[in-house]
Amino acid sequence: MRFLPALLAFMATAWFWSFLPAISAGETRSWAWAWLPDQGVELALRIDGLSLLFALLITGIGTLIFLYTAAYFRNDDRLPRLLTLLMLFGISMLGLVLADDAISLFVFWEGTTVTSFLLVGFDHNRRYARASALQALIITGLGGLALLAGLIILGQFAGTYRLSEMVLMGDAIRASEIYIAATIFVLLGCFTKSAQFPFHFWLPGAMAAPTPVSAYLHSATMVKAGVYLLMRMSPALGGTEIWMWSLTICGAITMIVGSVWAMKQDDLKLMLAHTTLMGLGALVMLLGSGTKEAAKAAVLFLLVHALYKAALFLSVGILDKQAGSRMVDDLGGLRGAMPLSFAIAALAALSMAGFPPFIGFIGKEVIYESALHSAASPLLVTGSALAANIMMVACAGLVAIKPYFGERRAQKNPGDPVFGLWFGPAVLAALGLWFGLFPAALGHDLLEPALGAVTGKAAEVKLYLWHGVNLPFLLSLLTFAAGIGLFLVIGAVRRALQAARVPGAEDGYDLGLAGIDRLSAWVTRSLQGGRMTVYLKLSFAVFAGVIWMAILMSNTELSRPDFRVPLFQFGVVVLILVSTVVVTFTPSRLIAICALGGVGSGIAMLFVMYGAIDVAMTQLLVEILVVVFFAIALLQLPRTPISLGFRPFDMALSVALGLGVIVTLWAVLGTELNLYLTEYFEKYSAPKALGRNIVNVILVDFRALDTLGEVSVVLIAAIAAVAVMRAGREARK
Repeated sequence: MRFLPALLAFMATAWFWSFLPAISAGETRSWAWAWLPDQGVELALRIDGLSLLFALLITGIGTLIFLYTAAYFRNDDRLPRLLTLLMLFGISMLGLVLADDAISLFVFWEGTTVTSFLLVGFDHNRRYARASALQALIITGLGGLALLAGLIILGQFAGTYRLSEMVLMGDAIRASEIYIAATIFVLLGCFTKSAQFPFHFWLPGAMAAPTPVSAYLHSATMVKAGVYLLMRMSPALGGTEIWMWSLTICGAITMIVGSVWAMKQDDLKLMLAHTTLMGLGALVMLLGSGTKEAAKAAVLFLLVHALYKAALFLSVGILDKQAGSRMVDDLGGLRGAMPLSFAIAALAALSMAGFPPFIGFIGKEVIYESALHSAASPLLVTGSALAANIMMVACAGLVAIKPYFGERRAQKNPGDPVFGLWFGPAVLAALGLWFGLFPAALGHDLLEPALGAVTGKAAEVKLYLWHGVNLPFLLSLLTFAAGIGLFLVIGAVRRALQAARVPGAEDGYDLGLAGIDRLSAWVTRSLQGGRMTVYLKLSFAVFAGVIWMAILMSNTELSRPDFRVPLFQFGVVVLILVSTVVVTFTPSRLIAICALGGVGSGIAMLFVMYGAIDVAMTQLLVEILVVVFFAIALLQLPRTPISLGFRPFDMALSVALGLGVIVTLWAVLGTELNLYLTEYFEKYSAPKALGRNIVNVILVDFRALDTLGEVSVVLIAAIAAVAVMRAGREARK
């Protein structure tokens, strides 16, 4: 059964692959099911070039990750739980890239947030894992809320939540008043999800997850979700100054920060995590450049990065498993003991560094070509890409050369792993070489349809291993030379970087959390000191404030009251008022309890007079229980002297709340009632719910879920009360 997820993922890959001929010919496939028809929300799925590219990466790499996981945790009892979470995460990611409805996309978006939280915190016994999972959840969760706001704004303006229809309205959206707000919200969602500056700091912490999880999250899935949405929304939101400069600047900063911080890491896994920041920053920067060449480079580099990054993460997992460490300074001389592992790591690292004849070389050439013609700032984009690529060459050497050459340092007796561990990274590394040698079919069949979805226009993608001697090629030579030179002095560079202490965005996050903790403690001390009178006063003050705010902001006119009340009703009202006064001023608890029962009984009598027998019965039952509970509780409490003197604040609060309720009810009496629901329940109670008692039918049929929720709350409260009392009793023993 441990290979079932891999089999299912492989079948999904084959199914998506079957769409490739039609999609490459310019066709699309779509399905839709009604979800919330009154709000125009559907569960709509659509396969076009972009979603197919992502779906193949998610399922294809997922197949290899599932195989690797089954071997990596083959003697671990936690394997079923991990595979289940990985499958749920993969399904959420698939739903995200296939969704053609904005609300459906958001639901799957949050699905990846929740499942990634569980995956990052998989080793929940480790404090660091829990903290990292919480950090990722907070950052991406807040970004998800911003994204929801942006999608709703766009959907309301466009009159549809279909993304395929929304992107066709790009000119109207960009010219509208909602454009800036919608764009900011969407960018916040995408930047937090894809770890762009200044939200980049959560991604390295996600390395607390097991190695297979890191490989999946950082290559083809979660961190690419924001990039996917930027690509998807480019036809609708792109082409403006705010879009171009936001993506270009944040992407460039993320590239440089990720590359520099990668070189200082001792842990190879953390090093790869920071190089992921470089890759994500490059993708975002390219999408902001505003040219078709830049979009082409982004689509190609998306594939390039997924292949080499997954392979390298899995290779580091092999080192950790076989050699007992993944720390740079603890590894060396493993080439003879682990020749197959070395070959796999070398192939993937060469693609990462951009050496020919790997697909990484073509990707780097296309990036340089697009950077030189960037619509934003060719100097900024080209300089950032050059600096980051130079550092990537050095990092590739640290991953593929440092552990396998030099003096033997491994603590265990290493050797090449079992088939399940080396097969996945070997396939991914080999694909990087294959696509580099034969790139033409890749460009025409897979990348052209994806590029068309990103640009909103038909596009042609021609890829060649050799473009001739030109400026991008010269930049590649400079990258190789400078990168190799940097690797030769990497020890001194790493020591200097590790000695430097530069405050970053994570420090702001930590300060923010500490501030929230202090604020929470102060609020708790101030508002929840354990005195019931304080709680009641605060609740009543807020309630009164809300009522009067609504009254003052509304334009409701108060009608002239009708004081003509039947004598028998007047007598009941007098009973209620007298009982209320007695409850307020009597020093006797027993008399107060009896008077309280008089208030409730009087209200029940009013219900009877107006024909609401069921409501009156319910009121009487509740009143009896309340009186009994008050009698049990109050008569057992110690007697403390109560001051009946004049208290101005209490008086003002009582008057404000009482007058607010009176004015509200007075306004309701003068408002024309909407009888739609009344007529609806009267019409359908008997034929639909098979009941003639409309109140009961509303409670147990029309509002069955509400009633179930209320009953559940009461039950949970009862269970909690019993647990607390039992714990107190055991503590006293």
